[in-house]
Amino acid sequence: MLRIRLRRQGGKKQPTYRIVVADQKEARDGRFVEVIGHYNPRTEPSVAKLNEERAYYWLGNGAQPSEAVSRIFGWTGTLERFARIKSGDSLEDLLKEAKLSEDERPNPTTTKHNPPKESSSNKKSKEKARLEKEKS
Repeated sequence: MLRIRLRRQGGKKQPTYRIVVADQKEARDGRFVEVIGHYNPRTEPSVAKLNEERAYYWLGNGAQPSEAVSRIFGWTGTLERFARIKSGDSLEDLLKEAKLSEDERPNPTTTKHNPPKESSSNKKSKEKARLEKEKS
């Protein structure tokens, strides 16, 4: 069975996620069929970008969204629009509506958390500090 779920990306303690269609038995970061969007929980508010047309395609072919993806689909309006497709509304009209609702969502540029500071144990930063001392 296919699932629409999150695949973790990003560095240590700085997660971002890709929304992927994958076999239910594959590992969280394992093989997947298709990337249909991405999600960044570190911004305020969280940002999700979806290819709605592909999401509707996979939902129509029986792919089940995970709990987290269901919540994302809920606040982006994807599940509600998919229900309207099943009841007979035009796909083109709903894709236009999805584009408008995406444009209305805020697009934050700052994150909730500060990036990690450079550690002094890093060889490059030690070398840089040594060179600055020599210049002074």
